[in-house]
Amino acid sequence: MSRIGRMPIAVPAGVTVDIAENNKVTVKGPKGTLERALPADMEIKLEDGNLVVNRPNDLKKMKSLHGLTRTLINNMVVGVTAGYEKKLEINGVGYRASKSGKTLTLALGYSHPVEMIDPEGLESTVEGNIITVKGIDKEKVGQYAAEIRDKRRPEPYKGKGIKYADEVIRRKVGKTGKK
Repeated sequence: MSRIGRMPIAVPAGVTVDIAENNKVTVKGPKGTLERALPADMEIKLEDGNLVVNRPNDLKKMKSLHGLTRTLINNMVVGVTAGYEKKLEINGVGYRASKSGKTLTLALGYSHPVEMIDPEGLESTVEGNIITVKGIDKEKVGQYAAEIRDKRRPEPYKGKGIKYADEVIRRKVGKTGKK
């Protein structure tokens, strides 16, 4: 049986979970509200402060959806209570980031500055060479952070570019001169 799918989700105080028909789950908490339509085959029940996900049968598709459904609900509960954040680091001479209003401006060695507007429900901040993306939806935070990183990926020779704060860049040795 799915080990992750079996685990109950503790619903903290101050968080309300509504389960509508066709498994449309709405989670309200101190940081905001998240809504998601989950697989209709799964059975989601609220039992004495815990959410429990059960599957109808042991088909391979149901087994895979079991753990997924539980994790998606758990990410929503964590998002409305603690929120999510991703940190990105800019490395390179002349590579800079600045923030004005909802616009993130990146100077990444191109002939023009790269401007990005924060998506709805997300907030980005800049401190020196560190960009922090915060929000309540884990998927949107990760997607926006990946889009920022894509503007100038880190290269393996000098390590220049935008990388995640916890990412390790495998370095390569450059060319050697002729003797």
